Amino acid sequence: MLYREAGQFKTNYAADQQVFPIRQDRIGIIVLLAVAFLGVPMFASAYWFSAILIPFLIFALAALGLNILTGYAGQLSLGSAAFMAVGAYAAYNFQLRIEGIPIIVSFICGGLTAAGVGILFGLPSLRIKGFYLAVATLAAQFFIVWCLTKFPWLSNNSSSGVISTQQLIIFGHELTTPVEKYLLVLSIVVVMAMAAKNLVRSSTGRAWMAVRDMDVAASVIGIKLMPTKLLAFAISSFYCGVAGALYAFCYLGSVEPDGFSLDMSFRILFMIIIGGVGSIMGSFLGAAFILLLPIFLDVALPFFAELFGLPFSSATVSHIQILVFGALIMFFLIVEPHGLARLWQIAKEKLRLWPFPH
Repeated sequence: MLYREAGQFKTNYAADQQVFPIRQDRIGIIVLLAVAFLGVPMFASAYWFSAILIPFLIFALAALGLNILTGYAGQLSLGSAAFMAVGAYAAYNFQLRIEGIPIIVSFICGGLTAAGVGILFGLPSLRIKGFYLAVATLAAQFFIVWCLTKFPWLSNNSSSGVISTQQLIIFGHELTTPVEKYLLVLSIVVVMAMAAKNLVRSSTGRAWMAVRDMDVAASVIGIKLMPTKLLAFAISSFYCGVAGALYAFCYLGSVEPDGFSLDMSFRILFMIIIGGVGSIMGSFLGAAFILLLPIFLDVALPFFAELFGLPFSSATVSHIQILVFGALIMFFLIVEPHGLARLWQIAKEKLRLWPFPH
């Protein structure tokens, strides 16, 4: 009843093509942004900012980048963490080599560098696809980490490849507290998420989806496969590169090449599979599921073990956490293979008809 569209008339094309055409959606987004920008900084602790909220936003941005490539363009990639590493190290070097460059410009340049590398490793997509393309992008994962380790210049002659990021200075003000870093990351993620939302609704997004559904048919109707696929790789890598720069500067402060491992790439892939492939919201839901659920289980399982007097050691609780986490992933994929975003869409459709029979 609260989600009814009755009385919401679209009198022109612009109103019908809004990003959020339903009034309730617009109100919900405004409330969500108000809570994120105003409510959370007032009540959240430093631990929440440093250990939960900032990494959630960063990985949601990386998942969004991969979702553009895999969910909308249909090009499977296993090199997301490598492109994050390129963005992190590129932003570090731009700050180091160019005196006075603004930190935001360094993030953008890091993303553009990752986009260039993404185009290079996206070239095989012109000839191969599916599993073979995933193996080709897997090569990027190992090659980029190897380069960052073997070329000391990229890490300012660090023998181990470890870098310590520079100070975060915005408009002459140094960001030192977790809440300031959170607001910076949140602002960047919101802007880039809205840009992605508009991009997938444009002619470029429709071309990506046509290539995803059937590239031969897309080519027949006049879509040029080479620029379409390479643009998807470039924009996806740009998003992952910016996420990598934020990961280094706003989250850890010090990173190493081995930190951007294959395990991280798989985690980002699992985020879009669980959240919903081909969904902007699914990227955020999947990141929340992968990052926040283990923290919840880490707190809840010892509590229930103590409540019911179960003789579980900390190691046993850790193993149970992994089992429960895996079982929940399997459950969600069996119940709804299209991810959590599809469950939310189904819930909205039911709310639009309730209390009438479906």
